[in-house]
Amino acid sequence: MIQRFVRHLWCVYWQAPRIFTQRTRAVLADAITRAEIGHAGEICLVIEASLTPWQLWCGLSAHERAIEVFSRQRVWDTEHNSGLLIYLLLADRAVEIVADRGLCKKEISRAWPDLLGTLREALSAGQFEVGCLGAIDTAGQLMRQYFPTAEPGKNELPNDVEWL
Repeated sequence: MIQRFVRHLWCVYWQAPRIFTQRTRAVLADAITRAEIGHAGEICLVIEASLTPWQLWCGLSAHERAIEVFSRQRVWDTEHNSGLLIYLLLADRAVEIVADRGLCKKEISRAWPDLLGTLREALSAGQFEVGCLGAIDTAGQLMRQYFPTAEPGKNELPNDVEWL
């Protein structure tokens, strides 16, 4: 438990600001905008450097935190119930996907483990921007396959990378 506390403190002050700079977050936001063309889904990328001491003390997992963020960011609140959260918890080196019920009903949900595996590999290799860009692009392709739309997509959720 102490190791986790130290890892979270180290990450928030030294590692995270160097990995996801403003430029990197802008590149990722542009990628989300492009990936949302041609389908009725919404892609959200949330990066959290570390959890609070209280969350750590309570033993909050990355998956539990991703569900909280999914709710707080209102990713579920889309017309077609097709919101997708890609959540990174840097201190735990954890990546989670939380998909809205419209996405869970389709075969698209079978692709999430592959998307997560590819993203985890890139992050493990230190290729943070490349890994996130690949995950965003793959999510967009999958949504175009399972949620195509001919009408211009309305943007229901912000495309900016949320930094917690």
